[in-house]
Amino acid sequence: MNGIPLPGEFGERARAILSGEIAPVPARDAATVVLLRRIQDLGGPGEASSLEVYMIRRKAGMAFAAGAYVFPGGSVDPRDADQAVAWAGPAPEIWGRVFGADTNTARGLVCAAVRETFEESGVLLAGPSADTVVADTTGDDWEADREALIDRRLSLGDFLNKRGLVLRADLLRPWAHWITPEVEHKRFDTRFFVAAMPPGQRTRDVGGEADEVAWLRPARALGRAKEGQIFLMPPTLRTLTELAAYDDVAAVLACEREIVTFQPRAAEVDGEMWLVIPGEDYRMS
Repeated sequence: MNGIPLPGEFGERARAILSGEIAPVPARDAATVVLLRRIQDLGGPGEASSLEVYMIRRKAGMAFAAGAYVFPGGSVDPRDADQAVAWAGPAPEIWGRVFGADTNTARGLVCAAVRETFEESGVLLAGPSADTVVADTTGDDWEADREALIDRRLSLGDFLNKRGLVLRADLLRPWAHWITPEVEHKRFDTRFFVAAMPPGQRTRDVGGEADEVAWLRPARALGRAKEGQIFLMPPTLRTLTELAAYDDVAAVLACEREIVTFQPRAAEVDGEMWLVIPGEDYRMS
């Protein structure tokens, strides 16, 4: 059987959902961004074509994906769909067609992608104009705004407007669409984006939901997961596997992606409950 076993409470919950005894929790719209950089951008050794991805380890006490290495991301804030946000790049209608979402949802997804990336890495995909990007997001004033965004005391629109910044939707590329299995107590309807590190900016150990951050080559992250050193959820595992086929950030950004929706499902096989991962032919245990 290809998939993940669902023992104990998860197995019983899966049975109850399949039988209609309980209803699954609705999935909340969310956005995730895979930040990419070239090794040579560090000015150190390494092939010019080698790329790394930015990952965070979620704190052990988190209600969802505790201890997992993930990409920056999170739920859409209702204020993310504010039409007053200064915008450069593909219009929300275009993103909606790509991700199979209405225009308002698409706007919220792109804004959430930019906001969550700043909150969880300190990287801001915005600039003073439609063809520039902020060069430095360090300093106490930036940190105060980041904390206010995390606490929801400040909306993305107000943050950008007070700094005179334009959201750079053109720096994002669509990558994938995953929906959390119905068996989970917290569920997300997540669109995945990829983006290159803006010139001059750098990630920081910003804390929040993370207790560790790291830049890893996709193949190295997969190797560490196989060795049991880190834990990867199926969407992260698949994304890293796909990115491992690329040696250059530009090639990733230029890739024409057909966005397919993946939603792992529960199934009973020989009296045991399993979580089946669509499109996968390997066993995850």
